[in-house]
Formats: sequence, C-alpha cells, structure tokens
Amino acid sequence: MILQETFTLSNGVEIPKLALGTWMIDDSEVAAAVDAALKLGYRHIDTAQAYANERGVGEAIRNTDIARKELFVTTKLDASHKDYEGAKAAIDGSLETLGLDYIDLMIIHSPQPWGDFAGENRFFQGNLEAWRALEEAYEAGKIRAIGVSNFEKVDLDNLLENTRIKPMINQILAHVSNTPFDLIDYSQSKGILVEAYSPVAHGKILGNEKIAQIAAKYSVSVPQLCIRYCLQLGLLPLPKTANPDHMKSNADVDFQISDADMDVLKNTDRIKDYGDASIFPVYGGKM
Repeated sequence: MILQETFTLSNGVEIPKLALGTWMIDDSEVAAAVDAALKLGYRHIDTAQAYANERGVGEAIRNTDIARKELFVTTKLDASHKDYEGAKAAIDGSLETLGLDYIDLMIIHSPQPWGDFAGENRFFQGNLEAWRALEEAYEAGKIRAIGVSNFEKVDLDNLLENTRIKPMINQILAHVSNTPFDLIDYSQSKGILVEAYSPVAHGKILGNEKIAQIAAKYSVSVPQLCIRYCLQLGLLPLPKTANPDHMKSNADVDFQISDADMDVLKNTDRIKDYGDASIFPVYGGKM
C-alpha cells in the first residue's frame, strides 16, 4: 500500500511517498482533515506559513495517538523571507505555531517573493541568506531535512554552488499535461527528490476526455491515474483535500500504468487555464 512506502532523501531520512496537502484548508478546519487522514493511514502532512493553518496542523499532530516519529510534517518558509534574521525568526515561529519539537522538512516556498514571482530578479543572495538559516536549524536538530519549492535550474545552481548542505527536495507544480521534465531530470540528477504539488491540476484536468478514457482502462478515477502517473515518474505527489473519501481514493493507487499509456500522458496538451487558481503566481498569474 502506497501509504506505507517511502523515498529516502540524500541525508538518509525516509519520507512517505504520498502526502496530504493542506493549501486553502482553513485553520479552523484543518485539524479535522489531518486527523481523518491520519486515521486512513497517511503519515505525511504538508503545510506552509503562507497557508495560515500551521496551528491546526500542529494540533492534529499533537493530539493523535500515533507516535511522533512515525509522522512526517512539512512546512514552508514564507517566500518573503530573503534575509538571515527574518528567516531564522520565521523558522522558530513555525515551530512555535505548530507546537512541535522539530519539523521533518522545511523548504523555501519560492525563490522570489510572490509579488516578484517569475521576474528577472532571482534573489540569489537573499536565498543564500534564507538557506543559511535553514542549515543552522537543520544542524541544531530543529529540522530533519531542508529543501526548496518552485526553484528553477538557475535557482538550484545558486544553492548547489554556494552552500554547505545541498537541497534534499524541490517541490514543484507537476501533473499530467504540465510536467517539467528537464527540471525534474536535473533535480533528480543532483540527488534532489521532486515533490509534485497540484498532481490533479487543481481539478482542471477532470474534464479531459482522453485522460478519462485511460483511467477507465484501469478502472480508476482521473485523480487516481494522475497521482499514479507522478509516482511512476519518481515524484512524490501532494494531493490537497479535506474530504476523507477523496483522501481514501487518492491513496488507492496500487496499479501500474503501461509504458504506452505513460507516453500518452506525458504528451497530453498543456493546461493553460487554471480557472480560479490562475490568480496565484505559480499557475501563471500574479498576486
């Protein structure tokens, strides 16, 4: 069962192969969602400072009967922190808000502040400063693994060439119809595990008839097919839901997509409109 399987990061830490994403789940509701996921067998929960729900996630982690060492909690350093002191304070702030003794994985949410996302300024020095704060927290035992999100090759190279500890994760937008193979291959070649957020394209892929036909061949749903697709590429999917039924079906992906069908999925026409999510920078818009 996929919920019992793990990847091994470059530092030897094991990370569950499927995570529950919590983006856009309100802090007042997220504890119940996380608790439901844990009862279904999920052991990896993904949150972020920018989601404003770390408190609720931490509440569920603290109140479960499952041993803390069996759980994997990811959070993200807000994209605005491009200085050492600010990043250091924010890391400690996440620990306090979560109410946990340590964080399993903490990543820089974006190489650029959201207002500058996809702009020319890559904030190289600011990312080195934020990374230094993460390195110190890692070496102090506050964090078990450190990484990045939305980093392109040039952003990764900045860290790979100028830091002591290399990123262990790069969390990126990746799904059927939008799979950045060059970035995935480059990250993996550097020993960086790639996590795929929005593996079901923020729901915008559900109406694709070609994908629905392939899913029907395997007697699975389109979301199940999309999650399995990511896994077969060696990616760690992060489907977001507060619905326990969806959590359960998202984890029921113990089937194998044929090479021929994988080729079709890899070459599916790219989604250009993410609907209501298009206002967010990572989906092509600007905040």
